[in-house]
Amino acid sequence: MPVFKLVANSFLFPPTVLADHDGLLAYGGDLCIERMINAYSNGIFPWYNPGEEILWWSPHKRFIIFPKEIHISRSMKKFMKTTHLQIKVNTDFSQIMHSCRKLREGETWISDEMEDAYNALFEKGHVMCVGVYDGENLVGGLYGVVIGKCFFGESMFSTVQNASKMALIHLCQTLAEEEFLFIDCQFHTPHLEKMGGRFIQWSDFRRMLREGIGKEVMY
Repeated sequence: MPVFKLVANSFLFPPTVLADHDGLLAYGGDLCIERMINAYSNGIFPWYNPGEEILWWSPHKRFIIFPKEIHISRSMKKFMKTTHLQIKVNTDFSQIMHSCRKLREGETWISDEMEDAYNALFEKGHVMCVGVYDGENLVGGLYGVVIGKCFFGESMFSTVQNASKMALIHLCQTLAEEEFLFIDCQFHTPHLEKMGGRFIQWSDFRRMLREGIGKEVMY
């Protein structure tokens, strides 16, 4: 357990340089909109087991995707040209997040508390989602937090082949058009690495946070 316990009546976090080797920085607090926005604006995010104390993380080595560098394989390009699957943006957010939770039942950090928090952020325009549909059926998608020109990825799911890849590619193309600086993937996965993800140092990530959010990052 980290030594830094958040104060209930304050939205401030300890300096991110004090996070441990794995990125664990603090515990406690709540998931109110003000605290969440302050956290993400400083490269911090909540991740914890349902029913346990909230844990706040800030890995010093960040795994990100630059939207313009998304890798689309030859086979994926062919699939996207011929598929009947359709994409919608910022539609059915609650269903997309709940589908991410259901697909990982028993092994997920997404709790009722988490769903309530991100739904509140979505209502305030600080969450973006991409859904992939087979007719009227949602078969894949992703969501993440949006602050300024920064996107902080949270989760994705797929119940049919290539649906989550389609969602990520569409997200990157959309963010590139809108001149977003990066997608923060939080943690490395082989799947995201194949799609173009790579590690950067905290100093570079902090600089992009400051540029993308348009104000001074606290730490």
